[in-house]
Amino acid sequence: MSIWNPENIKDVAESVGIAGLHDDVVNNLARDVEYRVSQVLEEAIKFMRHSKRTTLSTSDVSQALRALNVEPLYGYDSTRPLRFGEASIGPGQPLFYVEDEEVDFEKLINAPLPKVPREVSFTAHWLAVEGVQPSIPQNPTSADTRNQELLPKGVGAAANLAAFSGNDNVQVKPLVKHILSKELQVYFETVCSAVLDKDNEDSCVAALSSLRGDPGLHQLVPYFVQFIAEKVTHNLRNLFVLTQMMHLTSAMLDNESLYIDPYVASVVPPVLTCVIGRHLGDASAPNAHYALRDLASSLISTICKKYAKSSRTLKPRLARTFLKGFLDPDKSLVVHYGSILGIQAVGGVDAIRVLLLPNLKVYEDVIREDLSDDGPRKTDAEMVLTAIIKALSTLEGEFMPATDEPSSTGDEAKAKLTEKLGNVIGTRVTELRRPRLVSSILDESSTLSGL
Repeated sequence: MSIWNPENIKDVAESVGIAGLHDDVVNNLARDVEYRVSQVLEEAIKFMRHSKRTTLSTSDVSQALRALNVEPLYGYDSTRPLRFGEASIGPGQPLFYVEDEEVDFEKLINAPLPKVPREVSFTAHWLAVEGVQPSIPQNPTSADTRNQELLPKGVGAAANLAAFSGNDNVQVKPLVKHILSKELQVYFETVCSAVLDKDNEDSCVAALSSLRGDPGLHQLVPYFVQFIAEKVTHNLRNLFVLTQMMHLTSAMLDNESLYIDPYVASVVPPVLTCVIGRHLGDASAPNAHYALRDLASSLISTICKKYAKSSRTLKPRLARTFLKGFLDPDKSLVVHYGSILGIQAVGGVDAIRVLLLPNLKVYEDVIREDLSDDGPRKTDAEMVLTAIIKALSTLEGEFMPATDEPSSTGDEAKAKLTEKLGNVIGTRVTELRRPRLVSSILDESSTLSGL
């Protein structure tokens, strides 16, 4: 016997014009309706459970009907409970309906108008680029995310609170999950410790060689960048640490499998510090920092060559920084030395001809007294002068002399160099006895390819 009332079957049949159904047919149809309804309910309960809910909704029934290839019902899908009213259309024939909410037209007319909605607009922004979240107003800041993750949760979230509540042996689990595998964590710690080990040069070479060629290390790039920035910031007096950090940066840049473009803005500051930092190293080796500056300037050149296309403002910003350091007479001579190397590294011959060469005559006043004095600044002044001569020497390789122009020689060339470069620098260039170099410096028709 079916739970479904056979009288409902007869009512539906009569409503579609079928009268006089046999009782056996009515009973079979009632049992089939009961089976179909239970089948739909079972499927709907599956959707409810998979949605982690305990209340069956109309959307679950609709999804169940779609899964059974049955046209879904079109009806109410409200979050509020529906109120049903009962009406009688005859003896023993109740009719249930959904009660409509009564609306008072007077209140509706006198109610204030809603605010005019804003026009629909769409904006696009990057949620993440190569796993790195850009710092833009649309994205939450790292500080906000960190504050939410580090909030104490539960009784044992803080050791003091746990002890106060009587739970002395509570192990506090870190709230931030490690996204690195155990192997990558061990690799990172091994490389960092090997690079800073003074007593084991072989392990340092092996670590840098591994970082320079191994693939699959992209997840470690932000960790290495942060490690380099931290060590450079806190070890400005330790030339060994600074040099090793530059070698570590060089190994990262040489690895073709690493995508460094999103991290260029974070890679440049530590390298820039090692180029134009005012105080690098201790007083026991006053001239040892020049090798560090040479190494760091070569890294600036590599960064500009590899990432100038992806970062349009990289070379102009670096050139502006180095030029500002070179033209500031209040800066120390070691800063001027690094600025000269930086200008050459950023733009090569073009930067030297546009930025350095026109300012040399004015700059001569900065180093003239130090060159003639026997004080401690004479060595720095000599190094600056040597860096200038090396930078000017690069003009010789790019110079294409015109066949119909006579080359300047002797006193005439020296006079022109002195007028353009100043007495000290002009005399030093003349003493090199390189006519091609003199012609390249005095040439005014060279075309520039741009920085």
